[in-house]
Amino acid sequence: MNHIVARFAFFVLGVAINSFGIVLITVGNLGTSPISSVPYVFSLAFPQLSFGMTTFIWNILFIMIQVVLLRRRFKPSQFLQIIANILFSSAIDVSSAILWFLDPQALWERLLCVVLGCLILAFGIVIEVAPNVIVVPGEGLVRALSIVTKVRYGTVKVAFDVTLMVIATICSFIFFGRLNGIGIGTIISAIIVGLFINAINKLFRFPDHIRALALSHDDHRETVTVSK
Repeated sequence: MNHIVARFAFFVLGVAINSFGIVLITVGNLGTSPISSVPYVFSLAFPQLSFGMTTFIWNILFIMIQVVLLRRRFKPSQFLQIIANILFSSAIDVSSAILWFLDPQALWERLLCVVLGCLILAFGIVIEVAPNVIVVPGEGLVRALSIVTKVRYGTVKVAFDVTLMVIATICSFIFFGRLNGIGIGTIISAIIVGLFINAINKLFRFPDHIRALALSHDDHRETVTVSK
């Protein structure tokens, strides 16, 4: 039970760090991360909706698409993604409130926000994924697409991110007649976040310690099953 609580605690921590990184990238005003590009454009087009709210709506759509794609293979436990969505979307609005004072003007300041945001986002993703408890809706949809198409997860992830950037670009031109909410920061994020994740997993031991909690729980469950 302690292991389960710890795993969920790390997941929540990862989601909080993850959202903070996304908001910091966004503050650079050079675009946002690919996964958040569409809801960010919608939040700019409809200012009555916060970034967190448009993220929540978009992720609910992701969950609905998973249900359609997987059908009977969509397990009831996967509806826990709704909880993950609530946490993630709320954390984005909280992070936006915390970083309200940041208004970088010089290009180097804006690029610094993007790079630091990508680094923080990478740390958040590592901590979020390591406990192996719940997946956020975006990751869940990529996994569902991979299962249905029988294409490697990494390949689907790249195609998914590119598709989101294209949709965000189209929406930006529809709403504003120009690029708004997506830019060089989006491309930088798409390139370096994965590199940062690989570096963190290689240089630090804490991801292994978090993953060990999941392994310990699985080992205990297997022991109980065998003893029965």
